[in-house]
Amino acid sequence: MSDFDYRNIGFVRVGAVAPATKLADPFTNAEIHLEHYQELVEAGCAIALFPELSITGYSCEDLFYTHDLRARTIDAICYVASQTNEVVLVFGAPVTFGSTKQILNCAIVCAEGEVVGVVPKIAIPNHGEFYERRWFTSGKDIEWFGQFDGEEFTLDSNQTFSIGRNVKFGIEICEDLWVPDPPSNKLTANGAELILNLSASNELVTKTSYRRDLVRVQSAKCACAYVMASAGPLESSKDTVYGGHLLAFENGDLLDETTRYSELSKQIIVDCDVHRVSFERARSSTFPPPNMDEIMDVRLSPTGPLTDTVRKIDPTPFVPQDDIQLNARLSEIFDIQVLGLSRRVQASGKTNLVVGLSGGVDSTLAFLVCLEALRGLEQTNAELIAVTMPSFGTSDHTLTSVRELTAAAKIKHRELDIRDAVTAHLKLIEHDGARDITFENAQARERTKVLFNLANLHDGIVVGSGNMSELALGWCTFNGDHMSSYNVNVGIPKTLVRCIVRWYSQSFAKTKLRSVLERILNTPSSPELLEPKEGEIAQETEKILGPYEVQDFFLYNYMRNGASMRKLYELAKLAFADRYSPLDLKLYLTIFVDRFFRAQFKRTTLPPGPKVGTISLSPRTDWRMPDEIDPKHLIEEVSQL
Repeated sequence: MSDFDYRNIGFVRVGAVAPATKLADPFTNAEIHLEHYQELVEAGCAIALFPELSITGYSCEDLFYTHDLRARTIDAICYVASQTNEVVLVFGAPVTFGSTKQILNCAIVCAEGEVVGVVPKIAIPNHGEFYERRWFTSGKDIEWFGQFDGEEFTLDSNQTFSIGRNVKFGIEICEDLWVPDPPSNKLTANGAELILNLSASNELVTKTSYRRDLVRVQSAKCACAYVMASAGPLESSKDTVYGGHLLAFENGDLLDETTRYSELSKQIIVDCDVHRVSFERARSSTFPPPNMDEIMDVRLSPTGPLTDTVRKIDPTPFVPQDDIQLNARLSEIFDIQVLGLSRRVQASGKTNLVVGLSGGVDSTLAFLVCLEALRGLEQTNAELIAVTMPSFGTSDHTLTSVRELTAAAKIKHRELDIRDAVTAHLKLIEHDGARDITFENAQARERTKVLFNLANLHDGIVVGSGNMSELALGWCTFNGDHMSSYNVNVGIPKTLVRCIVRWYSQSFAKTKLRSVLERILNTPSSPELLEPKEGEIAQETEKILGPYEVQDFFLYNYMRNGASMRKLYELAKLAFADRYSPLDLKLYLTIFVDRFFRAQFKRTTLPPGPKVGTISLSPRTDWRMPDEIDPKHLIEEVSQL
């Protein structure tokens, strides 16, 4: 535990339970609910969610008609409500409606000792194994002010519930999600960041994956957190079996789910990030506008501070942890790179590709993309002009890597030493020979000049290799390696570049090529613009910028999730607790913020290249920002963390 309150960065804890229900015994079920509720309160939850008709059991059938069950259900509802504190308890119960005595399948929302709202189910299934219309009426267009034991409540499907300023949630019940226009569409359009679904979804072959996909897609379409609690195996198994499937998704990403079929009670506890939800909605021009006249919002008291988190913070958000998913993604990214370059070649009418090789992993990936693009275009490797331009900072290690790489790929490369050209240029502008930024950038710009002139000479295009992480941090020379005819790596962060090269090595490369690719992968990142020290690389990028895995973590969470400086820092502490100290992370965050904002002018003039993921720094796709933004207020904020 810490003194930090995770509510301040948008976290809301929700617990979902599939209890061991006793059919048609509301008081026993009430006690079971309250036992789970107390556990979830102690676990720091703001909301406790139970399945559809959980207070009676879903499969009571014609017993729902009986006065005995209805009367005991009302008493159980009142009892459960009376035992609640500010933590919200949501469970399912049949509710007899008005003078007609029709029965509605409802979600009961309780907090602070009372029922604060009732939400009826709208879509009443009456097909296949379901025949709910025998007992229940649809709650569509019903607005009713009822009482439980003298306490008034509103029954209406068009209502949301706000817990202080932390989160607004809406409710739908089972089949409501399965129809073409679920209530959650309107609820989320009117501000609900969280949808709770009380369900009694039975188990059939393939239904689990279908149900999971429904929740996943709805959470993505509505940009919301979505938690479902489904009835468990102690329901009647006369014609159907219930598995107690608990699910939680957020913006299409799985937070947690349970296995099914255990007869014991089950639960999941998740921390939903409503700030992430809000950011996703803000950046979408097609998220629907609200119609507040149709929705009533019930204001509830805030819960206590959240001083820990159960949320899993991925330290490498660009790189999937699952090997199968990772390989599929790397294959798709490589295909996008190749397709983009191939189309560019066709459009340009050029016959040759010109690529500069440094012996590093970025130019190696660009080289591999060129090889595959030529193969797909049914052109020969002779139309790939691979050039290495050793200069003052070039090490024997990287120069050897280039020679071995081109030899293994059976490509004849050109080795053009640019030291004399750089020296002549520096002399021309009366540079004093100091190892300064002018000295370094003169080499990068000389290389770019050579590549473009070779492209002119041989009717080709220059294939760029700078990656997205370098662009984010401004780790490129303006009008030097920053420039190309088409940059195949522009949408790929450094952590992913290494993965793609390793995947290619393991999947396609023959022995000699695999060996040199492994050599390159084990080479530290460096611009190699200063002389080697005792034969070793003098500049190691990660010693200057901080580890790429940390900078990519900041980049992803800032760009994709809109995280604040405080949130970036707190998430990084969780993600890298076993690798970097809070002081180190604060330093790396300062570097990220300072360089990200000050480097915008380089991104404003980016050459074209393919967007491969949900983040791009191109001004023509995801990121537009003035070049003149001063980040001093953000740096000051980081300094005070």
